[in-house]
Amino acid sequence: MTQAAPIVSEPDVVRDGAALEVLHRVFGYPAFRGYQAEIIAELLAGRDALVLMPTGGGKSLCYQVPALVRDGVGVVISPLIALMQDQVDALRALGVRAGFLNSTQDAGQRQQVERAFLAGELDLLYLAPERLRVESTAQLLDRGTIALFAIDEAHCVAQWGHDFRPDYLALSTIHERWPEVPRIALTATATDATRAEIATRLNLTEARHFVASFDRPNIAYRIVGKDQPRQQLMDLIHAEHAGDAGIVYCLSRSSVEATAEFLNAHGIPALPYHAGLDARVRAANQSRFLREEGVVMVATIAFGMGIDKPDVRFVAHLDLPKSVEGYYQETGRAGRDGLPSTAWLAYGLADVVQQRKMIETSDGDAAHRRRLGSHLDAMLALCETVECRRSQLLAYFGEPGGPCGNCDTCLVPAESWDGTVAAQKVLSAVFRLDRERRQRFGAGHVVDILLGKHTAKVDQFGHHALSVFGIGTELRDGEWRGVVRQLLAQGLLSVEGDHGTLGLTNHSAAVLYRGREVRFRREPERTRSASRTSGSKRPAVDLPQEAVGVFERLRAWRAATAAEQGIPAYVVFHDATLRQIAILNPGDLQGLGRVSGVGENKLAKYGEQILATLHSG
Repeated sequence: MTQAAPIVSEPDVVRDGAALEVLHRVFGYPAFRGYQAEIIAELLAGRDALVLMPTGGGKSLCYQVPALVRDGVGVVISPLIALMQDQVDALRALGVRAGFLNSTQDAGQRQQVERAFLAGELDLLYLAPERLRVESTAQLLDRGTIALFAIDEAHCVAQWGHDFRPDYLALSTIHERWPEVPRIALTATATDATRAEIATRLNLTEARHFVASFDRPNIAYRIVGKDQPRQQLMDLIHAEHAGDAGIVYCLSRSSVEATAEFLNAHGIPALPYHAGLDARVRAANQSRFLREEGVVMVATIAFGMGIDKPDVRFVAHLDLPKSVEGYYQETGRAGRDGLPSTAWLAYGLADVVQQRKMIETSDGDAAHRRRLGSHLDAMLALCETVECRRSQLLAYFGEPGGPCGNCDTCLVPAESWDGTVAAQKVLSAVFRLDRERRQRFGAGHVVDILLGKHTAKVDQFGHHALSVFGIGTELRDGEWRGVVRQLLAQGLLSVEGDHGTLGLTNHSAAVLYRGREVRFRREPERTRSASRTSGSKRPAVDLPQEAVGVFERLRAWRAATAAEQGIPAYVVFHDATLRQIAILNPGDLQGLGRVSGVGENKLAKYGEQILATLHSG
């Protein structure tokens, strides 16, 4: 298994300068991790950087630290208008002077931030990309001193990326207007091709590129066959994540609403989030998700980018993601604190049919549809693999990796079987419907024919007279649907028309007439306990018995403190920091100040309260 980026020795420009002092004093961390020191050194030297680092890998520090060291204000371009207030609140809790400018503010609020910027009273200023395109904003920046430009969520610039934002294309002009200011573009998700596109579109081809490991060893990846997915989801939550915060992704707004209602009806607090909701409702639901513990957000993919909530313990997909990039980005919102988390996906035949149909009817030219098709093919390969999920996921991003021992295919290995004859039976049925009867039907009707079922539709169209009627009794209905699903996944069947009818492809003949071997994944029999992630495979994060009560007292104090201040609990302290405090149980402020994540400002603000909480037991 690919290891997480190690703690490394800092380059001279970082070690001997003020960067390490800022890291200790402001953020409370003992050392830089992975490429952080080298990236910061580039910016402190006035050079540009392009950074690919997984969610939870510490991307923000790469621009926050040099912004605090360099003269002027660090300008952060972010598409996350709804989260800017929380991002600013989190920085202010550290003693960092931060502000933002976006469309949610009135004229008075914007003027206050602008005055602070011009007076040199800000360390970091967050801007939406469309705000930077306004000439008055550019003129404002001209009048101040800019330490650096940080372009967050840089994958938004990729034309056919999963989060494309047209306003990001204009960010290429930053270097033209402010050529002496270093720039850093950051994203958690990008293939080599996407990274090259980001570099080209943002004029960062001469910048040094930093690509950290994409591996998230604390996330257990699991993909299950779809069978009453809401019930499956509820079973997962009750069995493994009761009381945990989680995100559930659905493809449609109606599914979001229905799933949230289902979970609430079964005692799981859940909130909907999609573009069809009133903006105030979306904002209120997002705020509650961030500020309360144990809330599940059910959402379309419009939700989640830039969410800083570190204790999301599971991300579930009730519909198939369109690409591996999107899947990785969304699952990466689990376990930002490094503690064990689950990425769970329910996947079935209807998902493949729906996605293929959406591609065929999508806007854009043939090349665009081919691009979408290749993205889907990679996602289907991940779903159908009998090998380690994590190693296949890493391979997609060009990173080698062996069996991880923590995904479903490692814990309960799947088998492959020779499905050539089964494939020929399905293809033959589709061929005869199309060529002999000039008719096309969906998967369910084809399966009924193979099983020899005299349904109303089969008898109405006389399909009981076909030579393939009843030749497939060796497999059950669900197994035949699995065969059709995998034929679609392998490009041996196509989906056509508004009704999702099946057709042959250019590759079908090789199976029908030339005996090309076809292998399928056989789902392993899973007991309830076998489907769960083995505790022995997870990172060792369990607290010593004597620290459990201390940790819970600290969590209760944090919840009360956060509620009193109207901020998310993680802005006070992350769970990982509270765990360390509970284990170390420091007796004074000096000892507390040595805990990772306890910076100077938080020590002064919360130190005595924490010590009192520790001693109250």
